[in-house]
Amino acid sequence: MLFNSLGFAIFLPIVFFLYWFVVSKNLKAQNTLLLISSYYFYSCWDWRFLFLLIFSTLLDYYTGLKMSNSNSQKSRRFWFWTSICINLGFLGVFKYYNFFASSFAEALSGLGFNVHPSLINVILPVGISFYTFHGLSYVVDIYKNRIEPEKNYITYAVFVSYFPLLVAGPIERATHLLPQIKRKRSFDYYQATDGLRQILWGLFKKIVIADNCAQYANMMFENPDNFSGSGLLLGAIFFAFQIYGDFSGYSDIALGTSKLFGIELLQNFSFPYFSRDIAEFWRRWHISLSSWFKDYLYIPLGGSKGNTWMKVRNTFIIFIVSGFWHGANWTFIIWGLLNAIYFLPLLFSNKNRHHIEIVAKGHFFPSTKETFSILITFGLTVFAWIFFRAESVSDALNYISKIFSSSLFEIPRFPKMGRAKTTILLTVFMLIIEWLGRENNYALQKIVPKWKAPIRYAFYYAIIFCIFWYGQKEQQFIYFQF
Repeated sequence: MLFNSLGFAIFLPIVFFLYWFVVSKNLKAQNTLLLISSYYFYSCWDWRFLFLLIFSTLLDYYTGLKMSNSNSQKSRRFWFWTSICINLGFLGVFKYYNFFASSFAEALSGLGFNVHPSLINVILPVGISFYTFHGLSYVVDIYKNRIEPEKNYITYAVFVSYFPLLVAGPIERATHLLPQIKRKRSFDYYQATDGLRQILWGLFKKIVIADNCAQYANMMFENPDNFSGSGLLLGAIFFAFQIYGDFSGYSDIALGTSKLFGIELLQNFSFPYFSRDIAEFWRRWHISLSSWFKDYLYIPLGGSKGNTWMKVRNTFIIFIVSGFWHGANWTFIIWGLLNAIYFLPLLFSNKNRHHIEIVAKGHFFPSTKETFSILITFGLTVFAWIFFRAESVSDALNYISKIFSSSLFEIPRFPKMGRAKTTILLTVFMLIIEWLGRENNYALQKIVPKWKAPIRYAFYYAIIFCIFWYGQKEQQFIYFQF
């Protein structure tokens, strides 16, 4: 069930009505409703994988209790590693087995050995990377004595499978989400209207920006030989806004939907394309994943402590693993490597924490230096996105080679130019609104409520009109494949 589908438009009001008008006085009933709704939501993708989700939930729930009740460190360690190995084992089999098997066979083939590995012909369970990381962080936090295990299964199961975040995040922490699930919730009109506003903006970014940009990005990445270098450069930029509108749009819808049920989720995007360097970009892009890797991988490895070699090693590990998390393909690994290389100059100069506040805070325009920094960072990001989008490394290199040709300076020409110009104008409009609201959690949070009612509602109706007028055929979110 997609957020941008008719099914979800029917599902959400029904759950909302039952939640606030039927079971609102009973916290246990509310949580049970959320759990049943989440399992139904997930089963709409493929009901068979629901059993995998339930098994993963039971495993980590039981592991947490066993570690808490263990009388020895040896027993705690046994249960901890049992959970870690099984969780990563499932992730490895479903997501990475074919990649490793094929790569191993290719390596042996290069040495003169013909190997034909048995591959698994099964689709990747939607959301497995996200709910697996929920469970892993929970188990690690208990093992490290940061939290106590949750004794109520329904409460814990809602934490893992809460439908707004189930299939594409944000990746929540038990310390943030569990207390909200356990606390009695009452309807807050202003929180709910804020949620609807955030859902509307998320739908605009997904349906109007991402899905329209996808037409041209797909056209050029699938047939690069048919376009000029300037057209391919524009195609890479289209993909940059496709993936931003798609994933940040999903996150806005998820956070807004959760607000309707009185639960605040972690912010997952904070205007990353206004970043002045790559370190700031990664503090603002997919925040929940970046912070997860920082807390559960980077810091345990030593973080930025130690000698220069350790800092460089840890930087490459964190970015390569991040790339590999996104998919079982060498393109994602190279994408991670590129970001690590981008990061190194900041690490060596000790400027990786230089830009903490949002750009031009308290000012309408950025300085000339900030403008150039934003453009350079965006250019580096777009270049790396080419590997992220390409089907193979050779495809990415071919695409890049055709960009940097004499045709780079030609006026780009491709089918449906008129609609492409409209898409560009709508993207510029999105960027203007995002710039105006960049100091808030999402673009519309505080700027639109300040407008006079006629202007405010005219804006809402214009957004709704764009969603219906420029909307494409229902398209899946990019991050569902991860």
